[in-house]
Amino acid sequence: MPRGGLTRPEALDSNLDVSGMVDPDGGLVDRRIFSDTAVYRQEMRRIFARSWLFIAHMDQFQKPGSFFQTYMGEDPVIAVLNKKRQVRVLLNNCRHRGARVCRADEGATKNFICTYHGWAYDLDGNLVDVPAQEAYASDFNPADWGLVSAPRVESYKGLIFANWDANAEPLEDALGDMKWYIDAFMDRDPEGTCVVGGVAKWVLEGNWKLAAEQFATDWYHVNMSHASALMVLSPTGKGPKKEIAMRTGVQFTDDRGNGAGFPVHPRNRFDAQPVHEYYDYDFLRERLSPEQVMGPLTNGHATVFPNFSYLPVNGSIRVWHPKGPNKMEVWSWTVLDKSMPEEVRRAQRLYNLRTFGPSGIFEQDDGENWSECQANAHAFMIGNTALNYQMGLGTETQRDGFPGTTSGLYSDAAGRGVYRRWRELMSTPAWHETPAENQAADPAELQQEPLGA
Repeated sequence: MPRGGLTRPEALDSNLDVSGMVDPDGGLVDRRIFSDTAVYRQEMRRIFARSWLFIAHMDQFQKPGSFFQTYMGEDPVIAVLNKKRQVRVLLNNCRHRGARVCRADEGATKNFICTYHGWAYDLDGNLVDVPAQEAYASDFNPADWGLVSAPRVESYKGLIFANWDANAEPLEDALGDMKWYIDAFMDRDPEGTCVVGGVAKWVLEGNWKLAAEQFATDWYHVNMSHASALMVLSPTGKGPKKEIAMRTGVQFTDDRGNGAGFPVHPRNRFDAQPVHEYYDYDFLRERLSPEQVMGPLTNGHATVFPNFSYLPVNGSIRVWHPKGPNKMEVWSWTVLDKSMPEEVRRAQRLYNLRTFGPSGIFEQDDGENWSECQANAHAFMIGNTALNYQMGLGTETQRDGFPGTTSGLYSDAAGRGVYRRWRELMSTPAWHETPAENQAADPAELQQEPLGA
């Protein structure tokens, strides 16, 4: 073990009692949870340090040395395929002075070298070279100073997640009934999925929870917020017919904060005509289920708690990276079925860019809404005014063919589920707060379980 030791004052990591700031049963939320810095820092400790967080798609790692730089909360990490073709997730932070050891967004490499003093790490994060190592004491051991690695890395349907909690429940258990809804998007093709077009990134003024909750619960905003976009996309230029605009459907929620909503209709279809014509809906009813095809296969929205969301109709997956209580970075991928021919891939990719790309006609509306909600959240009277999440309160039920707890399409049920889970985690000590005899106090001591590519 390395010599020396540190003791941090408890006041630096003190926690607030936020249990009274969310009332999921009454449908009320304290607006200060979106703007308070102390609340935000506690989210980093008690939500992002213990939850399964989306990292990347498996298709991004084609050969040993392939890497992708991303974040877990505000912690920069590198996902890299090692020589055993296992995906490792390493904290992008040199153990010497704390500089990043990787500055490229993605690529391929044989090792990571800190440009400050030259400490070098291999694809597993082991410290393999220290310039002037003879200047250190004789008991200096490079094996003690490798990059911190996430102890848990697992995938589902090509989606890679990582967790800092070595004893976290398995990813598939954390997803629970949400897997059925994900399958309708990610398991349409026996050959799996791939990503195209790189990763689009942009910054928004707004708290990360505003975006995560909308994708979990909010079909309600569509006809109002996206009225002009719907007019542009409609054949007449006047917007969709009333029976299309006022669709009925299902909203899903669970006790882990996951949520999804979608219209339900036997004639649901993909919006891009080449994509619609490509799919064999009868085949999909056999591969998946009739309920998935007339529901979450196409139109809809979903969030895997805390900050991973997706839109099946245009193949969009995204992460809401928190950047303080008032700002987020949006990272977006286009995911396609591997079997899609090139002309269908192109149609879906372009449709995604037109609608939910950085300058997409729907994306612009959403970003404006979140920024507007955040603009004066710090004001005194506004900060002391409760927010209403009571739509559909008391209508939660079980619906045949659709797993989990369901509500109507126009409902805040999944939003209440998001904040119920948020309150639970924010009010419960995390793995790094438990006694040392039960957990490794130093994340560097945790051993990652390998994920094969």
